[in-house]
Order: sequence, then C-alpha cells, then structure tokens
Amino acid sequence: MLAQYVFTFANAPFRIVRHGHRWRALFGEREAGRYDTPEDAIRDLRNAFPEAKLPRRLSDWRYLPEAALLHLPPPSAAVVARLAAA
Repeated sequence: MLAQYVFTFANAPFRIVRHGHRWRALFGEREAGRYDTPEDAIRDLRNAFPEAKLPRRLSDWRYLPEAALLHLPPPSAAVVARLAAA
C-alpha cells in the first residue's frame, strides 16, 4: 500500500496518494489531479468539491503510512492451496 491521506465523505472517500515523487488526488476511484505536495492537492480538492467541506490542514486527514501490512509474513503454501481450492 502506498502512503496516503484519507478523508471519508458520504459518497466516496477522498484520498491523496503518494505516486513516486508526486501526489495523486482521488475522489473514490476518479483521479482529480497530480500535485507536487499534498497541501496543493487539498487546496485543489477544496475548490473542486466545496460541498464536501474538506479539512484545510493535512493533520486533520487520516494518514496511512506506506506498506502498512509489510509486517505480515507471506502466506504459506498450504494457505495458498486452500485459497485456490475455494
């Protein structure tokens, strides 16, 4: 999973996702733009979706760090076989 900031809205989540050295702003699965900083993305999203009342400060968005699930071991061969048989 890539590093991202998330704000949940009634219709779909807003996400600002690290994409290489830039950031992608998404509303649901639709891309709203690409930016050099997450603050630029917030500013543009707030202008494009005023009804969502998005927070101005990045600290008010939920941050999900990159590779949040890397601490889990890969599935064993038995687990993979069970999933394939299901």
